[in-house]
Amino acid sequence: MSRPEPLRSYLTIPALGLRDMAVERYRGSPDDGPGTRIQNTGVMASPRGPDGGVGPGVVGNYIVTGHRTSHGAPLADLPGLEAGARVLVRSGDRETVYRITRTRSTSFRSAASLARQSAAVPGRPGTAPVRPMLTLSTCATPEDHAAGNFWADEFDNPEHRIDKIGVLTRVRPVG
Repeated sequence: MSRPEPLRSYLTIPALGLRDMAVERYRGSPDDGPGTRIQNTGVMASPRGPDGGVGPGVVGNYIVTGHRTSHGAPLADLPGLEAGARVLVRSGDRETVYRITRTRSTSFRSAASLARQSAAVPGRPGTAPVRPMLTLSTCATPEDHAAGNFWADEFDNPEHRIDKIGVLTRVRPVG
């Protein structure tokens, strides 16, 4: 019998110098009102449910969103994270290790793009997942503004998000 997932997990990205950043789970979708309120406290958020993702190490898409330009900017350097980089997530008594494989873009003005972001297999709605995956997502505000795009939704999210996609490579006990 599996144990319930803790409310908070802790994310480490060695290549970015990010260590033990709190990630709070909630019921919802990426960057909705509840997720934005969580991120505005300076932690990162991870949605669950039909429009969200799964927990760390679970088959499907573990989605983590965080601010890039405000509220501590935990994902300030995410756009520079390269393929092959490791992302470690400590949740309860285990640590999951993901390897970044690619980058994709999400548009908040496109329902199809949002569906690709939160799909069980990132970028492929309707495809059944066969392994645990990770989507790290942050705003593309500097890039949008540089291109003259100042559109924002009701939660002040810019049009585009930068998503780093990863695959699970290892699960190990903590301690």
